[in-house]
Amino acid sequence: MIPHPTLNIAIKAARRAANIINRAALQIERLTIETKAHRDFVTEVDRAAEEAIIETIREVYPDDRIIAEESGSSGNQDAPQEWLIDPLDGTTNFIHGLPQFAVSIAVRKNGLLQHAVVFDPSRNELFAATRGGGAYLNERRIRVSRCEKLSEALIGTGFPFRNLGRIDLYLDALRLMMEKSAGVRRPGAASLDLCYVACGRYDGFFELGLSPWDIAAGALIVQEAGGFVGDWGGEDRYLLSGDILAGTPKIFTAILAEFDRLGIAARLG
Repeated sequence: MIPHPTLNIAIKAARRAANIINRAALQIERLTIETKAHRDFVTEVDRAAEEAIIETIREVYPDDRIIAEESGSSGNQDAPQEWLIDPLDGTTNFIHGLPQFAVSIAVRKNGLLQHAVVFDPSRNELFAATRGGGAYLNERRIRVSRCEKLSEALIGTGFPFRNLGRIDLYLDALRLMMEKSAGVRRPGAASLDLCYVACGRYDGFFELGLSPWDIAAGALIVQEAGGFVGDWGGEDRYLLSGDILAGTPKIFTAILAEFDRLGIAARLG
């Protein structure tokens, strides 16, 4: 793998953030935890990691637009290149000492995802991709699994937590996957869930109501690993809606067919 210069900056930024997160993980009991909304937390670690990422980007790309979970949008709003940052995806896991969280950074140019990094500091696993250049885990090329039958597929998911207005719709989808697949898992960090699809640990993934910074990097990594990504209707609007479905080509298609059969996609509105 010969990283693109922009991807190199994303990797450098992710590693700087991970160093902050790893140090804080040794003294979780001292963290100051704030509640942004019900079941949505932020710590000084989230903010410090985000500042480190933005500082690293600004050293090379001072005018790029940055959209970050904690600080919002900054930079030139008309810049062709923008960065989507989640400094600590899985904050709830982190503050409970559950080692399932990651730094997620994506770069979009003229509206098209170009580069992606998802770094799991607790396992030292760096997932990365550049459009047209394939997807990698710690310098090793990765591909989605060869699974073709939904009955043999392991599916990842995430429970809705920001807005429970569509909980019945989600539970219908979950029940469907529990019936039709080999199993369903919910670890709690969407960026890693998508990367697990990319490297074959999962065969598919679905969730509702996510933010662009939660899924942008993971989505590109899945696509560069040979998988499909879309919303629950199969359209390329998942970054707008936050409703995402990913999987191997056959599993993605099979889940869409099941969603359509039960009218799940039609109920999204």
